[in-house]
Amino acid sequence: MSDRNDTNQAAAKDPDDWVTGDESMTAPQASYLKTLAQEAGEEFDPELSKAEASKKIDELQQETGRGVDH
Repeated sequence: MSDRNDTNQAAAKDPDDWVTGDESMTAPQASYLKTLAQEAGEEFDPELSKAEASKKIDELQQETGRGVDH
């Protein structure tokens, strides 16, 4: 059971603490971020890092209501 908790904690880790957070965002992040940015009427920045993209996705999900549990 501790493996499951370790996995959940890793998934919830702050993007600023990610070891690979300064690498370029992943293709899935870019695709989803493009969609969210379009829905929010914002510009998509293809130069964001993984960590920056994660934070922007969280921000735009709140703004658009996408990905938010109801």
